[in-house]
Amino acid sequence: MSKSLLGFMLVFLMLIFIIPSTILGNDKPASQPNENSNKPGIDQGEAPEFTDVSVHDPSIIKDGDTYYVFGSHIEAAKSTDLKNWTRFTNGYTTPGNEIYGDLSQNLAGSFAWAGEDDADSKGGYAVWAPEVFWSEDYVNEDGSKGAYMIYYSASSTYIRSAIGFAVSQDIEGPYKYVDTIVYSGFTEEEAYDEDSDVNKKWTNTNIKQLIDNGTLNGKNADWFNSGGSYNNSTFPNAIDANLFYDKNGKLWMTYGSWSGGIFMLEINKTTGKAIYPGKDGTTADGRLVDRYFGTKIAGGFGKSGEGPYVVYDKNTEYYYLYISYGWLGADGGYNMRVFRSKNPGGPYLDGKGKNAVLPGEVDHSRYGNKLMGNFLFERKVGDPGTGIGYGYVSPGHNSVFYDSDTGQKFLVFHTRFPETGEMHELRVHQIFMNKEGWPVVAPYRYADETLEKVNRQDLIGAYKFINHGKDISGIIKNSVLIHLNKDNTISGDVTGTWKKTSHNQAKITVDGDTYNGVFIRQWNPTSERYVMTFTAVSKEGVSVWGSKQLDKTDEEIVEDVVNDLSLGDTDHVISNLTLPTEGTRHTEISWKTSDSSVVTAEGEVNRPEAGSEELTATLTATITKGDITETKSFNITVLPYKKAGLVAHYAFENNLGEETNNFGAGTVTGNRIDNTGGTITYTDGKFGNAAVFDGSSGVRLPNGLISSSTYSVSLWLNPEQLTNYTTTFFGARDSNNWVSLVPGGGSTKVWSGSERWYDAPTGMTINTDEWTHLAFTVDNSVISVYVNGEEKFTGTDFPNIFTTTGASFSLGVNWWDPPFKGLMDELRIYEGALSPSQIANLAQPNN
Repeated sequence: MSKSLLGFMLVFLMLIFIIPSTILGNDKPASQPNENSNKPGIDQGEAPEFTDVSVHDPSIIKDGDTYYVFGSHIEAAKSTDLKNWTRFTNGYTTPGNEIYGDLSQNLAGSFAWAGEDDADSKGGYAVWAPEVFWSEDYVNEDGSKGAYMIYYSASSTYIRSAIGFAVSQDIEGPYKYVDTIVYSGFTEEEAYDEDSDVNKKWTNTNIKQLIDNGTLNGKNADWFNSGGSYNNSTFPNAIDANLFYDKNGKLWMTYGSWSGGIFMLEINKTTGKAIYPGKDGTTADGRLVDRYFGTKIAGGFGKSGEGPYVVYDKNTEYYYLYISYGWLGADGGYNMRVFRSKNPGGPYLDGKGKNAVLPGEVDHSRYGNKLMGNFLFERKVGDPGTGIGYGYVSPGHNSVFYDSDTGQKFLVFHTRFPETGEMHELRVHQIFMNKEGWPVVAPYRYADETLEKVNRQDLIGAYKFINHGKDISGIIKNSVLIHLNKDNTISGDVTGTWKKTSHNQAKITVDGDTYNGVFIRQWNPTSERYVMTFTAVSKEGVSVWGSKQLDKTDEEIVEDVVNDLSLGDTDHVISNLTLPTEGTRHTEISWKTSDSSVVTAEGEVNRPEAGSEELTATLTATITKGDITETKSFNITVLPYKKAGLVAHYAFENNLGEETNNFGAGTVTGNRIDNTGGTITYTDGKFGNAAVFDGSSGVRLPNGLISSSTYSVSLWLNPEQLTNYTTTFFGARDSNNWVSLVPGGGSTKVWSGSERWYDAPTGMTINTDEWTHLAFTVDNSVISVYVNGEEKFTGTDFPNIFTTTGASFSLGVNWWDPPFKGLMDELRIYEGALSPSQIANLAQPNN
């Protein structure tokens, strides 16, 4: 070797050790923190920004540099970064619908069977869960090739639905109707649903034509129960279409919801129409193949399961079937599961080898790898940030996007949130594959994080830990506290071992179960810091998450609790106080009171009657962590009830006049708060006469009936029917800020929509065809709801809606939901909060 070459090699080796690693390609993006970023005082970089939208049942597609999500009720939004979204639709507007043009005329082919102003969608439309994709093979009317295709669902009941499709040369529409390809809910003979004139006989679907042209070998007797009704325990509800290409380029559609399960049909790539099997059969593993509906790939026997989404992963060579179990409402325990198969038509199996097609009347919570359910990384007193923490309620109906440019995978879904009622938003989380080829989902929403090499030292410390379990339940899984120790043990509320393998692979063993996944640094929106997290799944299909906490001494922890501990406005107390007994890192908080007749050590308040003097007392908290103890005191002033004054009284004595003369008479509306038409009649009431609401009419009350944060509403109701979301008394500052007294929908309740939705449920539902007294009081964010004079709910943080003298008010109607049908009598509105005894007096039969 020459001296010159030797000298060059020596210089090169020196440069390798001298040149910073960032130049050699191991640098982190500017938006990501360095390896010490979980320690205080270290630069965290810029906080990510988000713009949120509400798109239910979102299906994602990327067009150029823009991501689009299309969802139920003709909602859609777009983004260039998966963080900031902009809505571009106008709901069910027709004509002039952004997606469908003249909606009523364009989708008339599907609406003839289901969806428009019919049965359960009476008073509106029911267009659900679309799938949009670009097909380069589709042949347009003019013979050209290529179109954006939207496969939508039109539905009237839980089983009578149809899937149709439409095409466009612009991804944002309008889309032109082509055909309706799958129907469900049909009967053997003529039959009709309530509030519907659609004849459900099977000959009114496309099945008769398919038989006539030889595509189907007659009707299948198994489609019908013994009485001729639709056999929905075996066959699907035709909604929730999902289109995907297999590795050989064939196009498939999965679809279905609940009851009979999820089915799959091949789709003709040039026409967009279904390729029906034509005859019945079974798969090699014994699954149903129906001549019309196709191959069953999941569910059945009346069990929950909907929103199927299949994606092929060329790296693992598996097709992954995502599906949501449970019910989508805030109390429904919606949760996402995944199965996989080597073939597009299945069988799809979970981590334990269980088939997605259920074997019978089983507990199906044991089937499928559970990716995510209800959870809360609970913020305790003394933790960074504000509020209750970070969590989701009923997350589900997902789509999945694989970014071929970056290799990233994304789970796209809607979710509700703890303590916010039915308000829902779109969320995007990253997906990673564990060493066994199973998806695991990042604990926090996507914020430009990348999967990188992590240092073992940065993994050691305290974590908030979530175990998602396998159950289907509305119960929220609250985080517990664990510690990943230096010796690879796990201590705290659960025990076990941990290990980092490769650059970022996580192996977590807890209580004898092993979970495989990844470590990744993410943005924690509660603490507003980048933190280390882990996500992993066991062979049993249980997912666990961890979110690292800052290192703290006991002294620092107690100081944090003292500084953060608050009881709100203690100078104007009007309801029981919530006294926390535990702070961050299991810090103990105990309480003493100076006068238990005013407020007890448990926070129970004895509020004086109207006209009495205010009462005072002192509550003292003792905060203890290990050997460290501090105290903090709060001076409490309990206010007496205010003397409530009657400001409006509508007695409905053959008219809509207001008895106190403070306001004008009500006016009759149609089926919405701002429609014309409608009819209100009168009949014998609870006292004298009552107003009759016919289910298509309402009453517009004068503006400004309530312009305060302290008020009471009292009325008598005798409903003929109870439907979801239907209002009786409704008030709104605008269409985004409102209060509604809802007699049905699972629970009689007061429901409020604002930046933070609020439910005040009574835990019961009033009866139809009998009189019930309902009342609620609001006293500076404290709401109490009464049924027949008995308090059924009380809660704090109720939104202050009526901050203007021009708020709108109505009876029986709002801007969106089916009108009230039944009788209404003796509406009284008060300035100030009535006391429980005053409410009880109003509920007496002779008052």
